[in-house]
Amino acid sequence: MRTDPEEIIERLYHGHTEAMEILLAHSRAVAEKSLEIARTVPHLNPDLELIREAALLHDIGMLHTDAPVLGCRGELPYICHGVIGRGMLEKEGLEPHALVCERHVGVGLTSSDIREKGFPIPERDMLPLSVEEKIVCIADKFFSKLGDLSEKPMEEVRISIAEYGGGKLRAFDVLAALLGLAPQ
Repeated sequence: MRTDPEEIIERLYHGHTEAMEILLAHSRAVAEKSLEIARTVPHLNPDLELIREAALLHDIGMLHTDAPVLGCRGELPYICHGVIGRGMLEKEGLEPHALVCERHVGVGLTSSDIREKGFPIPERDMLPLSVEEKIVCIADKFFSKLGDLSEKPMEEVRISIAEYGGGKLRAFDVLAALLGLAPQ
């Protein structure tokens, strides 16, 4: 059965036009970058259709967060959008896509990250494991949801990741190297 990510977004975001437009603009850019990356690593056997669909759906949970700048007026902090998205997509029967949602936040979250930062999400490792999860996770870092929606250069991405600590930058660099994205 073919999944139509944009139909799912339109159905679940009905009446939330601003959030939907922001989500679609960002997610289309992430999907394009994800496919670009995937095509450079055929030896990793990436599932291109899953990557395209999951990239379009990776931020679907943002609607239920408190992010008015994104047109989202939920009650939960934005850090919850991955876990929320996982739940939404599991209800749609899209388990692999749901895991991409949960595991794309930052360069992945460990149970230690969640505990130490006091994030209001389940205390478990949420690290990208499959090649598809890793590709969408990395591609997402190259695009903002607001302002300049063009692709960020690698060094700008690395600087933004480094703000979360050297360990996160090392994790990003390992994923980037695996996917043939050498720091510039």
